[in-house]
Amino acid sequence: MPISLVEQLYQERIDALTPAERVARAAAMFVWTREQIARQITAEQGPTDESLLKWLVALRLYGNDPQTRELIERKIEHVSG
Repeated sequence: MPISLVEQLYQERIDALTPAERVARAAAMFVWTREQIARQITAEQGPTDESLLKWLVALRLYGNDPQTRELIERKIEHVSG
């Protein structure tokens, strides 16, 4: 299947980035993702303390790993308790 013009232009621009620009782009996308998850949690649960919200976001990002989930849940108990 041939690639579209949009995909071709996107790939050309990505290929033109320096390694530092690629890292900066990835970091910016990660920040955007965390902010989006925080907005979703706030929409679902209402206003939440920032320190608790940070851990709730972490739980959504990393909660699939049982050991990590356990650590994050302990932090959540500490922050909310």
